[in-house]
Amino acid sequence: MSIAPTRSYSEIRQALLNREELALVDVREEAPFAEAHPLFAANIPLSKLELEVYSRIPRLDTQVTVYDNGEGLAQIAARRLQGLGYVNVSLLEGGLESWRIAGGELFIDVNVPSKAFGELVESQRHTPSLAAEEVQALLDSQADVVVLDARRFDEYQTMSIPTGISVPGAELVLRARELAPDPATRIIVNCAGRTRSIIGTQSLINAGIANPVSALRNGTIGWTLAGQTLQHGQSRRFAPTSEEHRHIAAGDARRVADKALVGRATLADLQRWQQEPTRSTYLFDVRTPEEFEAGHLPSARSTPGGQLVQETDHFASVRGARLVLVDDDGVRANMSASWLAQLGWEVHVLDDLQPAHFSEKGAWQAPVPAPQQAEEINPETLADWLPHGDTAVLDFTSSANYVKRHIPGAWWVLRGQLRDALAKVPTAQRYVLTCGSSQLARLAVAEVEALTGKAVFLLRGGTASWIGAQRPLEEGETHLASPRIDRYRRPYEGTDNPREAMQAYLDWEFGLVDQLARDGTHGFFVI
Repeated sequence: MSIAPTRSYSEIRQALLNREELALVDVREEAPFAEAHPLFAANIPLSKLELEVYSRIPRLDTQVTVYDNGEGLAQIAARRLQGLGYVNVSLLEGGLESWRIAGGELFIDVNVPSKAFGELVESQRHTPSLAAEEVQALLDSQADVVVLDARRFDEYQTMSIPTGISVPGAELVLRARELAPDPATRIIVNCAGRTRSIIGTQSLINAGIANPVSALRNGTIGWTLAGQTLQHGQSRRFAPTSEEHRHIAAGDARRVADKALVGRATLADLQRWQQEPTRSTYLFDVRTPEEFEAGHLPSARSTPGGQLVQETDHFASVRGARLVLVDDDGVRANMSASWLAQLGWEVHVLDDLQPAHFSEKGAWQAPVPAPQQAEEINPETLADWLPHGDTAVLDFTSSANYVKRHIPGAWWVLRGQLRDALAKVPTAQRYVLTCGSSQLARLAVAEVEALTGKAVFLLRGGTASWIGAQRPLEEGETHLASPRIDRYRRPYEGTDNPREAMQAYLDWEFGLVDQLARDGTHGFFVI
């Protein structure tokens, strides 16, 4: 396999300015990625590259440039990509440090393009917001107000504003009239920090809803910093929308999409684009996951619209690609597309779909390489082996899953740091590999065999099968062979974040507009 050529900072920058298709891929784990990366870098860690790359970079001749920060991961990633069929793979010349030295702007955190864009929207449209203390006063006085939480339902359940109702971002324009039928009712939109509340609020304003609308300034972070109490474990969700309200919302959303110059497309257009050899086309179904599973277009991916706008870099990792959005109501796709167009994407909405077109059922399945051969054992066999002390269990799941529960005595291992991890694991006569399903663990079997020279087995069905067999479990950071860098600790998630981290996060967001200006490659506009 050939050694990958290099591509310089100036070449990448010019390609971005020219709106050429490119994937700039950071192959480090998420935590180091979040410490510093270019604006349009997509984080696809080496540890799980094979499981993510086909969906995130669907065309094999895409110009892909990989980098790290001197860890030696990029060279391995380039070889793996070539082995997966990618024919246009480069290394970033000099890695991340060269980007810095050349004057390239570096950003912290994750999903930065959307967060920076949200700040740009607020700065240009002066999106109205209320401080946490003002919202608390409205609630205390039993004012005519409804609080709509624009995050995913699982985030809402973790912590929420008192009286808040879960209405994930793309649902807001479709559902708001049902939840606040009196135009005098004040609507307050919140998220955990700033972005989704700004975009949600501005969505309702752009759509022309009659109610007064405000964002909760700084979201649940602002609420916490104000010393106010959040609720936990709530389950209030939007109700079905009447046909009258759906029809009104569809007209509003179409007007917004047209203003943002969103393209219109037919199924024939989509089929033609999907056959094009020189452009990447993503097909995203922006309805709820439940609606997607009940019936969707073949080859569509379930990406609820609010999260698609928030995490575009995760779903569409090829900057300059074409995005095609689909729903069955004319609201969610048009509203989501209006924001993606402003984020600099070529985006189209599929029109004139009929119920018969939504012919596929079930959850979305990521395209992955053919599974590698491995000798499998069942939980019973592993349970027989463990008491003898000559078997080491390596768990390749996420560190959060490992801490929650794992096979007793199992070592948590990052596949991207396998050699270093194995040095910390006591030598064994045999190794058994697992993760949640064993899909990721399977990829590591040959690597562990090569590094240890010992027999290596795969736990059939992964840790899920062990749990299903009602075998004992362990919890906590009991045996960490790798550092827990697979996930960046978000200051806006969870309920135990330090106040200093939350405030620092807000301060960072306030500076993003200036960072965008210094970077100069974003191509954003605001309608």
